[in-house]
Amino acid sequence: MRIVFAGTPEVALPSLEALLRSAHEVVAVVTRPDAPAGRGRRLTPSPVAARAMELGLEVLTPAHPRDPGFQDRLREIAPEACAVVAYGALLPQTALDIPAHGWINLHFSLLPRWRGAAPVQRAIMAGDDLIGTACFRIVRELDAGDVYSMESRPLPEATAGEVLAMLADSGAAQLVATMDMVAEGREPTPQPADGVTVAPKITVEEARIDWARPADELRRHILACSPDPGAWCEVSGQRLKVFRARAAEPAELAPGELAVTRSAVAVGTGEGTLELLEVQAAGKRRMPAADWARALPTGTVLS
Repeated sequence: MRIVFAGTPEVALPSLEALLRSAHEVVAVVTRPDAPAGRGRRLTPSPVAARAMELGLEVLTPAHPRDPGFQDRLREIAPEACAVVAYGALLPQTALDIPAHGWINLHFSLLPRWRGAAPVQRAIMAGDDLIGTACFRIVRELDAGDVYSMESRPLPEATAGEVLAMLADSGAAQLVATMDMVAEGREPTPQPADGVTVAPKITVEEARIDWARPADELRRHILACSPDPGAWCEVSGQRLKVFRARAAEPAELAPGELAVTRSAVAVGTGEGTLELLEVQAAGKRRMPAADWARALPTGTVLS
């Protein structure tokens, strides 16, 4: 089939590469417009745009997919189907109607659980046992389309970034197999009406650590927010990001109270104790928590 690929961040790259190696023909790429990046906030192409330009593919960067000029160009390209991985914009019906076989999305959850922008993060926060990927036909309602395929696996003890990278790799082959199904005329299956949960993007404010919560909840919270937006708290009025933590032996510590040794940093919570593993203080690089804590004054408390 003639395919247009829509995606933006790095997690979309394995699927683009897999489709390029497949029997299908990738004729163009749709991605978000250039965005400010780095300390200089210079306008930078998305990872998908950069790779597509290297390959000599046509790159479409509409401000919004409702733009008439974008839709006119898509009709001229005449894809039979569009494959989507983390594109980052809602598609209007006028765009959905252009390819004969629709837009097929690789989503990083076991639908209908965790529809929305942050399925992996929400699954980690909730303590789910399983994680997975679903390929479905996009409809106007958020992540509610009929499903072609679903693959599940145990949710590992890992950050959201690590889990996403793992699913991006395994999901690439799944997306190619799904496009094969579409080309063969196989029909998807409606999602169950029960079991729907939503996964909105995690805001910076939501990422703040409340040390009065139980240690196990906070461990999952920290993993879910890593690397973005980064779970955080304050130390002497300065923001501290925490990227990794694990359960520690119980200690008589109040919520936010630190116990620092030469090789470990423990912090009290509302129930149990956490060991901080990797942190980033304001204006500093990421580092082992034990290195960061060496210079702390006695009695330092996280808030």
